[in-house]
Amino acid sequence: MSLRKSSRRAVFLGAAGISAVVALTAAVGGPARAAGVNLSAAFAQTSVWTSGYGGGYTITNRGDAAATGWTVEFDLPAGSAVSSSWSSVRTQTGQHYRFTNAGFNGTVPPGGTAGFGFNVAGSGLPAGCTVNGVPCDGGGPGTTPPPTTSTTPPGTTTTTPPPAGGTLDVSTAAQLQAALANAAPGQAIRLAAGTYRGSFVTTKAGTAARPITLAGPANAVLINDGPSGDAPDCPVPTAGWDSGYGLWLSGAPYWTLRGFTVQESKKGIVVDDSPHTTIDGVTVHHVDEEAVHFRRSSADSVLKNSTITYTGLVQPGYGEGVYLGSANSNWGCHGNSGGVDRGDRIQVLDNHIGPFVAAEPIDVKEGTFSGVIRGNTFDGRGITGQNSADSWIDVKGIGYTIEGNTGTFAPPGTFANGYENHNTSTSPSFDNGCGNVWRNNKSDLGGAGDYAIKISSVSKCAANPNVVYASNTVTNARSGLTNIPVTP
Repeated sequence: MSLRKSSRRAVFLGAAGISAVVALTAAVGGPARAAGVNLSAAFAQTSVWTSGYGGGYTITNRGDAAATGWTVEFDLPAGSAVSSSWSSVRTQTGQHYRFTNAGFNGTVPPGGTAGFGFNVAGSGLPAGCTVNGVPCDGGGPGTTPPPTTSTTPPGTTTTTPPPAGGTLDVSTAAQLQAALANAAPGQAIRLAAGTYRGSFVTTKAGTAARPITLAGPANAVLINDGPSGDAPDCPVPTAGWDSGYGLWLSGAPYWTLRGFTVQESKKGIVVDDSPHTTIDGVTVHHVDEEAVHFRRSSADSVLKNSTITYTGLVQPGYGEGVYLGSANSNWGCHGNSGGVDRGDRIQVLDNHIGPFVAAEPIDVKEGTFSGVIRGNTFDGRGITGQNSADSWIDVKGIGYTIEGNTGTFAPPGTFANGYENHNTSTSPSFDNGCGNVWRNNKSDLGGAGDYAIKISSVSKCAANPNVVYASNTVTNARSGLTNIPVTP
């Protein structure tokens, strides 16, 4: 039987356009001067927590020739250190840090920009910044250095997103569908502003050296008015069936999704069997169920700098903002790693989730390990309490770090505790809900919640306990910070 939801009204989100003006000047009566590169680099903090902050640099080419590589260097004061970074290759000598471009962002056209980010443990800000050897506030036209290859010292974390490949511009739904169906490693698919209605799915894989990028402005809007057709027993791309997902990666690792909007769909972005996916700066809102789901062992993925609101419009109890893994009752479909959905080492960083996320802003499922949830802002207005959804985060996974987040709750909604853990029995057996760490989280429970951090079934985690540090704070709680002793 074929089912089709009624068409929804598109919502357009404004985005600033970027234009580049290239000027070539010639001396009167003489030959034109050689084109030159003029790079500047501007620092900005993107989030701040008790023990550190996140920030980054935006590099702008104010010259009249393309830069084909860049290096930013700066010093941090004693007591502060870069703990992680992305979109760059990082090396360190004492308190001096050097960031060179990743493969995908070394070319900066005249008038164009590139950027990279990092997290700092400590409060010290960068000083003495240079870009390609000149002060970061800009120097005269210079010679573009060749791309560099750095040897990273042991223990240094680096992240290299997709390298540049051929760029394909799309402006219609049909063009986008064709681009997703034929995507190749290293390719960049660039969305024009506008509304794209249809089923958008890819099964094409990038590689570690040549990932695939889909990017567009915030007013490039993907809408799927499905589902339709006869669904298979387990959701996999099937001829004649429209899942209703706004964007679906299935068996498509090494993708980066950046900047665009997904709305008015059954689910927002679903990442199935697609590890090493990065979702950066997207907006997902007004979806029937969950906004972003990393499923079928889509490990080593990242969701960052994104905004999620208005989920669970049809099934409130299944309207999670971010869903990591699968409930063990669904491992029969999604347990593709020894019968388990191993969505391990997923990072959820610096996102704004809520209001009117009907279920948990983040739901961490059993059988997943070692993720990081950091620097997010949770607005709990509109949490429904359906299907036991009554907290910002429910952690059934193992060994997660939850730090530097800020959560608030105010009516309307149903709210029990800020953060909760649960111990779910599974086969194969794991210490579900154990070994998780909370630090530097700020919670305002609005007079409705009992604890900022509620640890259940403490005895089940005796061998791998949950740890709540005293650096967590709470206001307007009915009971207090936590129900277990805090760690200094």
